[in-house]
Amino acid sequence: MSFVEGAPEAVLAAAKDMLRRNLVEGTAGNISARQSDGTIVATPSSVSYEAMELADLVVVDPDGTLRSSRPGRSPTSELALHLACYRAFSDIGSVIHSHPVWATMFAVSHQPIPACVDEFTMYVGGEVRCAEYGPSGSAEVAAAAVKALEGRGAALLANHGVVAVGPTPERVLHIVALVERTAQIAWGARALGGPVPIPAKVNEDFAGVYQLMRTLP
Repeated sequence: MSFVEGAPEAVLAAAKDMLRRNLVEGTAGNISARQSDGTIVATPSSVSYEAMELADLVVVDPDGTLRSSRPGRSPTSELALHLACYRAFSDIGSVIHSHPVWATMFAVSHQPIPACVDEFTMYVGGEVRCAEYGPSGSAEVAAAAVKALEGRGAALLANHGVVAVGPTPERVLHIVALVERTAQIAWGARALGGPVPIPAKVNEDFAGVYQLMRTLP
């Protein structure tokens, strides 16, 4: 089972960096990390990232039972999504859900983001699939996300946003930023006639590298 050393500090730092990079708006989106005892530390619901402190983070058991929180703080409304990812993938230590604009345009149109940039497959595993639609916070969207994440570091949530997984909050945030950048590139390439696919053998090789790198911080 993969976990994150210094998980609370890593989650808080990534949350503030996510806001700085314009990958989320207001209090939307959420970040979590698995600790060595199997518990999950996560950002709380409806708290500004700018004002968020370590004491605001919540800790839950793998089944979602609340372990600790500051009075008035509750787990993110997307807790089911996070817990489903940890149950499905023992090799991940962190989950991020965000709403980057360009990637979310693909999610709204239910179209995958193509692996059209060399390093994309190396860090994400291949094209970013769009999961089947499920209401926000539901078991349905959690199950659909897990299916779309098979062999990938990120997936689109239909009509919603992005979910990404990896070894640490810092690494997962890098994946989110790369997905957003590639979505913008792919969108622009369509105006020039469409992205030219990378040779299949190259993408296969890069996918193999991704599997080797998946658990490296």
